[in-house]
Amino acid sequence: MTKSIGKLAGALFALMLAMPAVMAQSKVTVAVGGGACLCYLPTVLAKQLGEFDKAGLNVDLVDLKGGSDALKAVLGGSADVVSGYFDHCVNLAAKKQELVSFVVYDRYPGLVLVVSPKHTGEINSVKDLAGKKVGVSAPGSSTDFFLKYLLKKNGLDPTSAAVIGVGLGATAVAAMEQGQIDAAVMLDPSVTVLQGGHSDLKILADTRTQKDTLATFGGEYPGGALYSTAAWVSSHEKEVQALTNAIVATLSWIHSHSAEDVMAKMPDEMVGKDKALYLAALKNTIPMYSESGKMDPKGADAVLAVFSEGSPEVAKANVDVSKTFTNKYVDQVKKTTGMSAN
Repeated sequence: MTKSIGKLAGALFALMLAMPAVMAQSKVTVAVGGGACLCYLPTVLAKQLGEFDKAGLNVDLVDLKGGSDALKAVLGGSADVVSGYFDHCVNLAAKKQELVSFVVYDRYPGLVLVVSPKHTGEINSVKDLAGKKVGVSAPGSSTDFFLKYLLKKNGLDPTSAAVIGVGLGATAVAAMEQGQIDAAVMLDPSVTVLQGGHSDLKILADTRTQKDTLATFGGEYPGGALYSTAAWVSSHEKEVQALTNAIVATLSWIHSHSAEDVMAKMPDEMVGKDKALYLAALKNTIPMYSESGKMDPKGADAVLAVFSEGSPEVAKANVDVSKTFTNKYVDQVKKTTGMSAN
């Protein structure tokens, strides 16, 4: 009897040891709209910290040129989840394609409209961009949406500038420094890298802080989030909860550590050779990251308002923005992990 109990206890102990490995077999492919961009850092950092593994997931991060490419990967079936800007969920809702954001990691979009150092003398305002070549991460990405919004806001046709895809990292910086484009919508660390070499860099619009975001949009405007099709979210609730747990844990880690600590965890190829500039950019960006992972409904409304102003298609679609996001999984983080989402 004693031997039987001993064997049973041994078997249970072996099963408990094996459980994390079994759980980790749940594989999820996440398409990132430009991993080098600090706006997407929480997703990359979650992988670096092992938070996805802790949540019982085997996450494969696929780094793509821009948010529109990441979206195409999910809609085409080569990825499960997008790590990209929430505004795609609103834009696609107008086309009757249901996408749902389930955890937000950027409180502000961090988008910056910058003039090429070689064209500083001829461009002084957004209105001067008519007929100019303006770089975006990829056509149809959030950088492109932002440009069109600013053009419309300044009384121009949203298509009056020639849009050119230049990515978000070194390719964008090179295109700007070489004068291949007249201006670009960029994000950090690229903006700070450019400023490092050009102290007189001209910035036409900036959304890296709450003050600047409010001035540009008239309200807070959520940026990066994890989202997928409504069908995938509803049929993969276990995975969605695990992804949410990992991102919320990562956000908590970011806000309880120094910028130096965060940089030390990031891949060397993303930090680059100039660590001082990367660190400066990171310090500028950390306040942009959410502390809770929750979507502010007013922020979602602001996204809809911006798109309605710049896109007749969205304005006419009567989009129910409440269906483009859920806070359900963030609200359940404490129940599933014991950790509180702020």
